[in-house]
Amino acid sequence: MAIDPRNPGASYLGFWREYHMSTLTTPRPDGTPHVVAVGVTYDPEGGTRGLARVITNKHSRKVANVLAAGPEGARVAVCQVDKGRWATLEGVATIRTEPEIVADAVSRYAERYGRTPTPNPDRVVIEIALTRAMGRA
Repeated sequence: MAIDPRNPGASYLGFWREYHMSTLTTPRPDGTPHVVAVGVTYDPEGGTRGLARVITNKHSRKVANVLAAGPEGARVAVCQVDKGRWATLEGVATIRTEPEIVADAVSRYAERYGRTPTPNPDRVVIEIALTRAMGRA
C-alpha cells in the first residue's frame, strides 16, 4: 500500500517509532543488492519529502556502496517487519559527515532505541531522501 512519506498517518509513523531493527538494502558496484541489519530513524518532516537516517562506521560496506554510486547518491530501501505489519522507505542515500548532522542522528537513534551509542570518531550518517513509502502498519 502506497503511503505519502511526508504525511504517513499515525499508525505508520507509530510503527517507525517502536523498537524494531530494520534492513538496509544498498546496491553493490556490480548492481547486486547488499542487505544488512540496521537501526533506522524516520523523519517525515525532514528534507523536501522526508528523511530516514542510519548511523554507521565510515569504513562499512554500506557506506562504500553509497559512495560508489557517485555524488548523486544511491537508490536504497529500509524495511522493518513485525508479524503482519511491515513498512518500507525508499529513497536516495548520501553520506553525511558534518558533526551536527551526526549528533542529531545519534540523538534520534537514542530516542527510538532507548540507548545512546558509544562515541565513535568514525561515525557517519547514511541520510536517505525519501521518494516512496509503503507498508501495512
